[in-house]
Amino acid sequence: MTASSDIPGKGSFPRGVHPPEGKLFAENAAVEIPPCPAKVAIPLLQHTGSPAESLVKIRQEVTLGEPIGQATGFISAGVHATVTGKVGKQGVCTLPNGRHVDMIPITAEGDQLEGQQLWDDVFGGPWPTDVGAYTHEQISKAVSDAGIVGLGGAAFPTYVKFARNDAKPIDTILVNGCECEPYLTADYRVMVQAPEPIITGALLAAKAAGAKNVIIAIEDNKPKAIDILAQAAGNTGVKVASLHTKYPMGGEKQTILATLGRTVPTGGLPLDVGVVVINVGTAAAIARAVLRGKPLTHRVVTVSGAGIAEPKNLLVPIGISYGELVDYCGGLRQNAARVVAGGPMMGFTLGNLNTPVTKGTSGLTVLTNADVACAEETNCVRCGRCVDVCPLNLVPTKLALAARHEDWELARRHHLMACMECGCCAYGCPASLPLVQLMRVAKAKMPRG
Repeated sequence: MTASSDIPGKGSFPRGVHPPEGKLFAENAAVEIPPCPAKVAIPLLQHTGSPAESLVKIRQEVTLGEPIGQATGFISAGVHATVTGKVGKQGVCTLPNGRHVDMIPITAEGDQLEGQQLWDDVFGGPWPTDVGAYTHEQISKAVSDAGIVGLGGAAFPTYVKFARNDAKPIDTILVNGCECEPYLTADYRVMVQAPEPIITGALLAAKAAGAKNVIIAIEDNKPKAIDILAQAAGNTGVKVASLHTKYPMGGEKQTILATLGRTVPTGGLPLDVGVVVINVGTAAAIARAVLRGKPLTHRVVTVSGAGIAEPKNLLVPIGISYGELVDYCGGLRQNAARVVAGGPMMGFTLGNLNTPVTKGTSGLTVLTNADVACAEETNCVRCGRCVDVCPLNLVPTKLALAARHEDWELARRHHLMACMECGCCAYGCPASLPLVQLMRVAKAKMPRG
């Protein structure tokens, strides 16, 4: 079977960029499972919304999958023990974005779920596609109890997306398999190696949201994943759509436009156009939570780039350190210059490899001196290239000006909060202006209201 061409969209979106591909580093590396770490550090805030509240005490013994932090609001997510062991003294850790959050350390003790047994537990079948017996309430509760958030990077609590709104009914579940960051291949390996739970999870998401249509959207630089998922979809009614390769195709607004031909309004959400978007890894996690009652404790992470000795895709427990991933992949090469949490377009430079992997960690990219060599920042020449490539049709130069001068009226007028921080503007800027960094700082500083 092949991808469906029967989609309303044109397969692309206006503007955007085409950064050099780095997929070859890790796309053919089958997912490996490193040994269980000696300890993990599990942040209580690794999602959009309110932090979880600790449920455990120092020296308490916990088992894999046991709740250790409960959600504290409608937009929040619980966290679970990702190893079996003993809880240490609660402390603070720094996330890649620089935010300091409370975390729960656990020292691994006793038998652990590892190797093939872990793979089978997370992705192994069978995965039935007849989900008619499950209700909206059952699916939403299972997803909430499992602490599932968007695994594509946004980390928005997934069960919130399934909340019914009669004024804005959902007709389509769009499963995002685009993975447009140049180096990351974690989603690709999940699609190739575990397509069945993705199909099952997509069908469960559709049942929860009340959607009649399910489409899996994949960029056309991943033909193997397209063919495998189309075969796995069989006669389930799930369509697999092949989209043009362009960055940032993985942004949900761009995926919706390219696949369905619908434009999400500025400041709006996918539900405004009748769509719920979930990541392929999130879909697989939904299937596991609903069918097996298992929480989100592990995820696939790419370690890639010319600066890492052995690029790999790894199934790891949440809370393992980035440093342990680097060590497992043979360490840094001599020409390594920058370690990025995520991909080079939207990721954050890591200052400390002891930083823990979170639910939203899709990868780690190690760039070389040649990769990061760039012109020194100069003055804006008003060339308009940033405007030409912005997928949201914003004016980055105006937003950067507002950010530098903390002109919040100007920032609001030009829709600062609508910026998705994709990096297209900075990528195309001949003056090497730190446009994305300016907007990130401005978002944090700008008074609400």
